[in-house]
Amino acid sequence: MDIQHYKQRLIDLEKSLAARVGREAGYGREQFIDSAHDLGDASVAGETASEEFTEAEHTGAVLQQVREALGRVAAGTFGRCVVDGEPIEERRLEAVPTARYDAACQTEIENAKGNSAGPSL
Repeated sequence: MDIQHYKQRLIDLEKSLAARVGREAGYGREQFIDSAHDLGDASVAGETASEEFTEAEHTGAVLQQVREALGRVAAGTFGRCVVDGEPIEERRLEAVPTARYDAACQTEIENAKGNSAGPSL
């Protein structure tokens, strides 16, 4: 496995996401600053700002996953499942370079979440 390839992808993704978080938060702040003093306009601006902040929060969560993956690169554990230490499939890492689990463990986790949701009606 070419760890340097994934490291560079993660570094590029980190830069892109960090810039995006800044833009989204900035757009949210602008909505409050630029909104008119009319109550209706302020309501629309507040809704738009809320959407921008939500996007920034989601992007920030993805950015955290990228930084954690870079930490695994630095620790020498990147590409290994955090549960059982088995190699994560390269095809999976190509699709999701922040993957923490191999396909088998990911399936087990998803099945456990589905079973803990309680009975469906």
